[in-house]
Amino acid sequence: MSRWPPLTCDDVKRALKVLEFMPRPQHSGTSHEYWEKRVNGRLFKVTVDCPKVPFSLTLLDSMSAQAGISRSDLYRAIDKKRKWRWLW
Repeated sequence: MSRWPPLTCDDVKRALKVLEFMPRPQHSGTSHEYWEKRVNGRLFKVTVDCPKVPFSLTLLDSMSAQAGISRSDLYRAIDKKRKWRWLW
């Protein structure tokens, strides 16, 4: 079993909201959602593909990199109740 618990689409969206990302309007015909944040003139754009849940660690690493954070930071943003404090 992995050290990292599986994440749902709602978990990732909640983390992105906590990290102050905003969803872009979704175009018809695609399952991808795009979330954006601008920091010091730099645009961070995260692609979330909900039909791929539970997300693999590779996909979580990709989304974290797109957001400019680490996988640990992504889990911390989700975990406001500290139920995964053993991860760090």
